[in-house]
Amino acid sequence: MLAKRKMKLQDLADRIDITVQNLSILKTGKAKAIRFSTLESICEALDCQPGDILEFKKDVL
Repeated sequence: MLAKRKMKLQDLADRIDITVQNLSILKTGKAKAIRFSTLESICEALDCQPGDILEFKKDVL
């Protein structure tokens, strides 16, 4: 969605008031959780729905 919106990670981080490091963790899929308020801010900034940026991956044990 960042590429579609021609937005850099830093621009999004500034717009939603989150650190680039935390946003990078979310982007790479290494986050264990996300606050609904953060998800809402990201969706507002990117003009998208949560399903546009989230993907379910089953844990393999």
